[in-house]
Amino acid sequence: MVLVTVSIYQISEDLSKVSLSLLNIMLMIVPLISAVFATTHFFNNLEFTELMLAQPVKRRDVFLSQLLAVIIMLSLAILIGIGLPMAIWGAESSLLVLLAAGIALSIVFAGLAFLASVLTRDKAKAIGITLSFWIYFSLVYDGLVLYVIYSFADYPLEKATLAMVMLNPVDLARIIMLMQLDISALMGYTGAFFQQFFGSAKGIMLTSGVLLIWMVWPVLLSMRIFKKKDF
Repeated sequence: MVLVTVSIYQISEDLSKVSLSLLNIMLMIVPLISAVFATTHFFNNLEFTELMLAQPVKRRDVFLSQLLAVIIMLSLAILIGIGLPMAIWGAESSLLVLLAAGIALSIVFAGLAFLASVLTRDKAKAIGITLSFWIYFSLVYDGLVLYVIYSFADYPLEKATLAMVMLNPVDLARIIMLMQLDISALMGYTGAFFQQFFGSAKGIMLTSGVLLIWMVWPVLLSMRIFKKKDF
């Protein structure tokens, strides 16, 4: 990640172009690495987890410690890989938002990976479920949204599109970054609507709340399954 970020900085001196280039990488690579790394970590430490569960330790503490370790490692990787070049070559507000969005996405997909891991004892199957999450949110979902917009192009879809964006953390991070880059004019009337919504205090609070929900609900659900799981 460091090499990629440094290369982008060397190619362009325009920080807006740097932000857009890093955004395209962030939205595809960070969720994938987070999902695969978290799943692999869970199963590689499964024997240690079983040993800890045999001790007088709460299952919640064991689960949260494993998840927190993964989140810290992923966050440090993003901070070093992208944040360090920012500190050296400079950064504007859009790059700082990009950094925060990357950390948020890593937490979301780490939670989804742990959810997939507690649903099965088969490592290959868990990785398959995790990759399915990534493919759906990063690739398939956008196609479904475009199909809906194309099919109902004669109707006002601004609010419906906004609701569909909220159902995908990757799209949510993308829209927030595009608004920070102030290129919503390229997105037509819908982009202007997004700019008006996300630029308001209400939009920022709602967006932050939705991202927080995306970060929390997979963790809570997977922890609930973990507590009842028979190892």
